[in-house]
Amino acid sequence: MAIVDWIDTVCFLYVGFFVLYLFVFALLSRFRLYDGYPPAEKTHRIVVLFPAYQEDETIEPSLRSFLNQEYPRDCYEVVVISDRMKEETNQRIGCLPVRLLKVEFENSSKAKALNFAVAYLKNENYDIVVILDADNTVEPDFLKQINRVYHAGIKAIQTHRKAKNLNTEIALLDAVSEEMNNAYFRKGHVYTGLSSALSGSGMAFDFKWFCANIQYVTTAGEDKELEVLLLKQRIFIEYLDHVHVYDEKIQSSSAFYKQRQRWLAAQFGSLKRALRDLPHAIFSKNIDYADKLLQWMMLPRLLLLGFSFIFSILLFFVQWEWALKWWGLLLLFIVTFGLAIPKELDNARLEKALRKIPLLFLLMFINLFRLKGVNKKFIHTKHGENNIS
Repeated sequence: MAIVDWIDTVCFLYVGFFVLYLFVFALLSRFRLYDGYPPAEKTHRIVVLFPAYQEDETIEPSLRSFLNQEYPRDCYEVVVISDRMKEETNQRIGCLPVRLLKVEFENSSKAKALNFAVAYLKNENYDIVVILDADNTVEPDFLKQINRVYHAGIKAIQTHRKAKNLNTEIALLDAVSEEMNNAYFRKGHVYTGLSSALSGSGMAFDFKWFCANIQYVTTAGEDKELEVLLLKQRIFIEYLDHVHVYDEKIQSSSAFYKQRQRWLAAQFGSLKRALRDLPHAIFSKNIDYADKLLQWMMLPRLLLLGFSFIFSILLFFVQWEWALKWWGLLLLFIVTFGLAIPKELDNARLEKALRKIPLLFLLMFINLFRLKGVNKKFIHTKHGENNIS
């Protein structure tokens, strides 16, 4: 019984700490962010990178949409890094006013694509580099907003990724998960003066900084590696909640499995490399970096929720008094989720979609045992996978 008591206490303290952590930032995310950046006095030169691995279906519509920017056309250039796309796709892209770089890596990854692009462009006279995914679309003032914040002295920017599609229950849940991340790790953090998390696309950086540092990014978790580089150098990452990037959400449980497998591998890989820096981050008062390490010590929310529910059920039959604190923690968890879900996604469709949570928990749990080597290769998630809606 003493062993069970010890396991119960350790697990409760671990889960409870992170639920409270999420609750605080969810609460802070309810406050409106103040955008005090003045209009830019200069129009900076921007290069926009679209890494595209087998993105034949999505890349052309995204490019055509992006080229409607209100930004002066001679002040920005769009570059597509085409990896294993069909020749007819490359020919159609070549007819657009963009620069096309064709690559074919043995083991493809976004990190390799970005490094290739920088090696090709490093001597160009750009001020800002923007990273977008092949399925991303943005609003016409996107570059104008980036330019305004960069001109104020901000070297790293994350914009607000929103769902482009909500056509399946899995897509809706993925959209909700993204908005939760925005609340906890971006809006809530920036409100307190902490750096925003990066999210893989909709990112902008000082071009010279990016050229000097992208060479150190080598895995499928390129956004996490960039976070480490920025935070170790004490560079603040701004979050622009009102600047939207529309991202296609996964549509099936199989796509969810592949995507989360890649994310888990990136998280644990980053944690393993970065944990040795935790003591120095604390003693040097690099709060941003220490906070980031704490985030990576947290299991994904879906696993925390599932394990909390399992503990509350099992302990009810072992010693029901022990289960009470777990039920209280579950209640706080639900409140934390509710605070982070935007009103437009909190509807009857979401209530129906929540029935898939047990299946998604099982897929996440299986992923914990299938991470070996995943962080060193690209796992392509096809768009439009909707075998399970």
